[in-house]
Amino acid sequence: MRQWLVRKGARSLDDLALVQVPEGSPGPGEVAVRVRACSLNYRDQLVPQGQYFGGPVDRDTVPLSDGAGEIVAIGADVADLAVGDRVAGLFFQNWLEGPPNPGAGPALGAPPATGMLQDVVILPAHGVVPIAQSLSFEEAACLPCAGVTAWNALMEGPRPVGPGQSVLVLGTGGVSLLAAQIALAAGARVVATSSSDEKLERMRTMGVHETINYQATPDWGVRAAELTGGGVDRVIEVGGAGTLAQSIQAVAFGGEVALIGVLTRNGDTSPHGLMVKGATLRGIFVGSGAMARRLNAFIDTHSIKPVIDRRFAMEQAVDAWRYQASSGLFGKVVITL
Repeated sequence: MRQWLVRKGARSLDDLALVQVPEGSPGPGEVAVRVRACSLNYRDQLVPQGQYFGGPVDRDTVPLSDGAGEIVAIGADVADLAVGDRVAGLFFQNWLEGPPNPGAGPALGAPPATGMLQDVVILPAHGVVPIAQSLSFEEAACLPCAGVTAWNALMEGPRPVGPGQSVLVLGTGGVSLLAAQIALAAGARVVATSSSDEKLERMRTMGVHETINYQATPDWGVRAAELTGGGVDRVIEVGGAGTLAQSIQAVAFGGEVALIGVLTRNGDTSPHGLMVKGATLRGIFVGSGAMARRLNAFIDTHSIKPVIDRRFAMEQAVDAWRYQASSGLFGKVVITL
C-alpha cells in the first residue's frame, strides 16, 4: 500500500517521501480503516519543518491527523464497530470525554502516533468515531482537528454560543470558516477579518454579518467591538503573530477569547486587558471524542458543509502542502486517496 512519510530529522517539505509498505492487520481492540480522504491543518506545516512540539521528528512518521474512510477489518474484542462503518480518526487517541487532561495523547500525525496519509491505517477502536451521515469522506476529513477545535471554542466552554451573542473569527483558514459556519447555525452574529476584500465578500455570501479588512483598519479589534455594540462575546483567536492584543480589544465585558493558535509568541501578549472587562482567556487544543460526536450531530442537524478550497491526489501531496501555506487559501485543502 501507499504511505507518505516525514523522514526522521526532517526540516523541510523535501523530506517528505511516498513509499510502498505491506498492509497491516488489526490486533485485539484495533480496526483497519481504508482512508478515502485527508485534510491539512497549519500544524501539518510545522511537522516536516521540524518546528512542531519537540522539534524534528525522531523517527519516520506518517503525517496528518485528519482523515476519513471505512473500516475494512476489525480485531478481536471490538464490539461497537463493524466492517463498512464510515469513520474518522480522533486527533487525540485517548481523549474520549471530559475536560482536557494529561492522558489525552498521542495525537495522530506526530510521534509517537501514526498519521492518516496512507491507504490503510490501523487504529485503536476507541480512536475512531462515526462521521456525520450528511458528509462525504472528503468533507468529513476536514473535521477531526479544525472542526473539533472550532466546536470546542464555541460550544464547549462555560457559556456555549447561541442567539443574541456575537463571534469574531480571524482570517479564512479551516478553523475560522468552520467556526463561522457553526456560529451562524447557532444563531450568533458573526464578524470576520481578512486582508483580502475578495475573501471578505465570500464570507458575506456565507452569511457573515460584518467584515473588517485588517490592513485597511489596523485597529480592527476596536472596530469589531464597535460593530457588536461594545464588544464581542466570543473571539476565535487562531493565533496570528501579534493578534492577541487586538482580540483583547475586541472582546466584550464578561466575554471570552478562545486561544487556539501557536503563532502568538511575539508582540503584546499581556492578558491584563482582560482584567478590567472581567473577560476570560480559554486555551483550546482540539477536543475529545465526545466533542467530535456532538459536532457531527450538529452538522447533520444544520446541514453544514465544510468549505473545501482545493483537492489534490495522493501523489500530489507535496503540492497540497505548498498550496495550504499560500495566501490564496480559503477553507480546507483535501488529499484524496
